[in-house]
Amino acid sequence: MDQLNTIFSNQPLLLLILAWSLAWKGLALWRASQRNEKGWFIVFLVVNLLGLPEIIYLLVTNGKCYGKEDCCCDKK
Repeated sequence: MDQLNTIFSNQPLLLLILAWSLAWKGLALWRASQRNEKGWFIVFLVVNLLGLPEIIYLLVTNGKCYGKEDCCCDKK
């Protein structure tokens, strides 16, 4: 419990954690919406684990289109 109090009392650290999580969440939400993956979108919207699921999702889906003709990930 002391560690949690330390994080909440240290405002710069709290803001850094918040910015880190928000950036990864935004990227993952954007990719899930572009890929029309509603399930993943809802998971990322509800679950907050410091960006870890979002980072894993972004790494796994990097460049994969799964047969979609007009994929958002095409590198032209």
